[in-house]
Amino acid sequence: MYHWDFGFLWEFRGLIVKGLLYTALYTVICVVLGLAIGLGTGIGRLSQHAWVRAPLRAYVEVFRCTPVLVQLVWFYYALPVLAGIQISAALAAVLALSLYGGSFYSEIIRGGIVSIDPGQAEAARAIGMRRGQVMRRVVLPQAFRRMVPPLLNQSILQLKNTSLLSVLALPDLLYQGQSIAHETYRPLETYTVVAIAYFLVLLPATILVKRAETRLSSSGAH
Repeated sequence: MYHWDFGFLWEFRGLIVKGLLYTALYTVICVVLGLAIGLGTGIGRLSQHAWVRAPLRAYVEVFRCTPVLVQLVWFYYALPVLAGIQISAALAAVLALSLYGGSFYSEIIRGGIVSIDPGQAEAARAIGMRRGQVMRRVVLPQAFRRMVPPLLNQSILQLKNTSLLSVLALPDLLYQGQSIAHETYRPLETYTVVAIAYFLVLLPATILVKRAETRLSSSGAH
C-alpha cells in the first residue's frame, strides 16, 4: 500500500510558486501576441487580393494542422539552423505559442466578422465611410460580442499549452514539478500537486468564460 506524504513539498513551495508565475507570464504574453497576430491575419484573410489571402491562409493551415509540441521543438532546434541566428528557449517558446494561438484566433475573428450582415457594411460605405472606418466602427464592435466566448476558450487552451514549455527546460509549473520529483523521488505527490495547481487556476477561468457566455447570450436576446 503506497504511503502518501505531501509534507516534503512545503520546502519546495518557492519553486512551485515560481513555476506558477512563469506559467502565468507566458500565458499573458502569448495570448496578447496571439490576439494581435490573429486580428491582423483574420482581417487580412478577408482581403480582396489573393496575394494577401494566400500566404495568410497557408500560415493558418500550417500552424493549425501541426502539433504545438512539434512547433516548439522546431522553433528551438531547426529555426536557428535555417536562419543562422541564435534563438533562446524563451523566444522560441513565445514565437511558437503566439503563432499557434494566432492561427486559431484568426479563424475566430474572421468567422465573427463574416457573421455580420454585409448589408450594414454596404450601408456604412454608402454614407461615405472608408473601408477601415467601416471595420472599426460598424463591423468589429458587433462581431466582438460573438467572438468573446470562443476567444476566451482559446485563451484557456493557451494556458494549458504552456505545460509543454518544460520540453525546452523553461521553468514553468510542470518543469518545476519535474525537478522536484527527480530530487525527491516522490513523483506521485509532486505531480498531484502540480495537477491541483493547474486545476485551481483553470477552474475559475472556465467559470468566468461560462458567465461571459451567459451574459452575452442573455443581452443579445433583448
